[in-house]
Amino acid sequence: MIYRAIIIFAFASLLSCSVNKKPEQKYLRWVGDIEHDSSVDGNDFKLCNTENDVRQYFNMYKGLQIEGEKKMILKHFIENYQPVKTKESGWIRVRFIVNCKGETGRFRMIESDENYQERTFDSKISKQIFQLTKSLQGWKPQKDDGKSVDYYQYLVFKISNGNIEKIMP
Repeated sequence: MIYRAIIIFAFASLLSCSVNKKPEQKYLRWVGDIEHDSSVDGNDFKLCNTENDVRQYFNMYKGLQIEGEKKMILKHFIENYQPVKTKESGWIRVRFIVNCKGETGRFRMIESDENYQERTFDSKISKQIFQLTKSLQGWKPQKDDGKSVDYYQYLVFKISNGNIEKIMP
């Protein structure tokens, strides 16, 4: 009887042993993570850390981190954006990564109407906003517990009749 119990226990133990093969990850770490896409991203932008260590903007607790702060961003767009005569209104969000050297890359844009339904703006609007955002200089490198980090940043533009009404954050 004891012999039978030992055999059953040993057999059950062997069955419970398995090789733990890590399954291939099908999803990104966070909603909105930006993977490198060679069809739109240049090869000159490099992360300082791993893909899984890019910090979310809401984890930094420091607000907008650029030299001259929001005033500089507003000035940049006031001086360079050419309003487009159109009845188009809504939102344009440009999201990107700032690496530990203050360099930017992996820019992505989402356009929506005033009710946050996906839509496409006249390219004279969206291309300007995209290029002007990419041309912003002076993003500040960030540290977390003394370690240099890469982080996500975004700008949201409220568009009213082809004009930039507001820039957030």
